[in-house]
Amino acid sequence: MANFDFFQNRQCEYFPCHPGADPNGFSCLFCYCPLYVLADRCGGNFVYTEEGIKDCSKCMKPHRRECYQDIIEKTAQVLELAKKKGEEPQKP
Repeated sequence: MANFDFFQNRQCEYFPCHPGADPNGFSCLFCYCPLYVLADRCGGNFVYTEEGIKDCSKCMKPHRRECYQDIIEKTAQVLELAKKKGEEPQKP
């Protein structure tokens, strides 16, 4: 384990933000999941509501230390989604 793969903020008014989560192992490092934009490719435990909104309230993936490396490895997919398509990169 590394020192950078876990962070906790017990003073947060929402801690822990998932009902029923074990506060002792709950990481706040990815307070907002960086994999949300991957939709059904995120690898987490989510459902879609009737309105088509992704509901991650039962997903603990971004809050478990052992999932840190998987999230980092999927960052390339997130960055690919953020790229502006169809134009040459601007030179400095």
